[in-house]
Amino acid sequence: MIALIVGLVLFLGIHSVSIVGPGLRDAQVAQRGDKAWKGAYALVSLIGFVLLVYGYGLARESPVVLYNPPVWMRHVTLLLMIPVFPLLIAAYAPGRIKAATKHPMLVATKLWAFSHLLSNGTLADVLLFGGFLAWAVADRISLKKRPARPIPGAPPSPMNDVIAVVVGLAVYALFVFKAHIWLIGVSPLG
Repeated sequence: MIALIVGLVLFLGIHSVSIVGPGLRDAQVAQRGDKAWKGAYALVSLIGFVLLVYGYGLARESPVVLYNPPVWMRHVTLLLMIPVFPLLIAAYAPGRIKAATKHPMLVATKLWAFSHLLSNGTLADVLLFGGFLAWAVADRISLKKRPARPIPGAPPSPMNDVIAVVVGLAVYALFVFKAHIWLIGVSPLG
């Protein structure tokens, strides 16, 4: 459980720099340079991600059950997950979806985390998905008080919405039928 917690602290911590200290990133870039900041950011993110994946896997070997969700919650999770991949793609392919949601990656993260809390009830699940949900809510609130940095991506176009939906739904289908069991070891279909 320690590896999961340390991984979450590192991964979500480095992604929270702009939340807790809006000018800290710019100060670090000015002091160390853009490449040095991005390198350190990527390294801490990668270490945190590897630790949280490893820690989550270890925690699943001897789970501490906090609650037992009803089996039908899996269906709710599957439904709530449908827009997640299109939203992730819309973050980098701006169109009406991005304009309507303002921050589609955060909306996707909140949907992903919340839906997984509905169908998973171990301590590791609550730490992982609850941590990401809390971070996404905090980041969205902080974005109302600070200017958002531009995200590199395709130029805005109505066609981007079509691409986001079609590719996103294809990735969703791939995840439901193949990738989730391959990556996580659990079939979302039961």
